Amino acid sequence: MKKYNIAVVGATGNVGREILNILEFRNFPVNKIFALASSKSEGSKIIYGENKEIVVQNLDNFDFKDIDIVLSSAGSKISKEFAPKAAKKGAIVVDNTSYFRMKKDIPLI
Repeated sequence: MKKYNIAVVGATGNVGREILNILEFRNFPVNKIFALASSKSEGSKIIYGENKEIVVQNLDNFDFKDIDIVLSSAGSKISKEFAPKAAKKGAIVVDNTSYFRMKKDIPLI
């Protein structure tokens, strides 16, 4: 089974943490997982699964080049700026904000 490199944007927020919980609970095929947040959270650690810690990286400096899937829930302003950057690098972006909802060229899932 193929495994995916996943980036969770807004990982330190309640929804971001829940995304991480669901990925683990559903045994999603993860190769590498990246927790992304603002500079104020950079370097902090969050739990992924039962015994795994992920060091939070600064979203502003993150290069999405090796990311397969981005799961984003950090607010419309953040999505507006970073979702297109991730998509240009080839990632599939699933955005949980309202920013792209009415865009005709972006599918609603």
